[in-house]
Amino acid sequence: MACAIGWACDTMRIGILQTGHAPDELRSDFGDYDLFFRRLLGEETFEYAVYPVVDDVFPESVADADGWLITGSRFSVNDDDPWVGRLLDLIQEIKSSGRPMVGICFGHQAIAKALGGEVGANPGGWVAGASAYRGPDGAEDRTLLAWHKEQVLKLPEGAEVLAGSESCPFAILRYGDSALTYQAHPEFTADFIRGLVATRGQALSDEIKTWAGASDVADIARARTGAEITAFLKAG
Repeated sequence: MACAIGWACDTMRIGILQTGHAPDELRSDFGDYDLFFRRLLGEETFEYAVYPVVDDVFPESVADADGWLITGSRFSVNDDDPWVGRLLDLIQEIKSSGRPMVGICFGHQAIAKALGGEVGANPGGWVAGASAYRGPDGAEDRTLLAWHKEQVLKLPEGAEVLAGSESCPFAILRYGDSALTYQAHPEFTADFIRGLVATRGQALSDEIKTWAGASDVADIARARTGAEITAFLKAG
């Protein structure tokens, strides 16, 4: 394991590239997006450094952490905001460095775009709430909580599809030992999805709102996916 500059070397350091903030109305109850991942992966599992790139706060070097995690966001990877371009460049640097990356939702899309894929609107519109994904063999893989209207439309070279659905064929991707990415949100809870419906769900149909509001009836593979992410980062 590499030793990130300025850190003790007994615990792996994960840099969280925060690409968005939880809605103001929900933050006091749930925390901001970096805390979701600390809870998912465990506060004691890694040391964490948070870089709110959405606010143009970037690490000085890819060597500032041993592995990287890119969060979700309400923004689009196709936006022309300068911070988005800087993030795409940083993703290419991280890949070249050999450090492992994990991307969630916006992060999933950003890694795909930075490595040569295409991201755009889901032809079927919004996907929200419990979403079931199947492996390449058609067998049921897992159910996770989703919240997106854009997704990866064309795979970059080197991307392996681990799971997908009819509405989102490229839902879980792996790029060898370089990156592991998820379109859905293993860090979200059903309560937080309901909060998103209330605060950011204006564009959702009534049917999708009802479905998303009932997310806690599904068997969400949250713990399994968190363990999978942890193992991937530690293997790097």
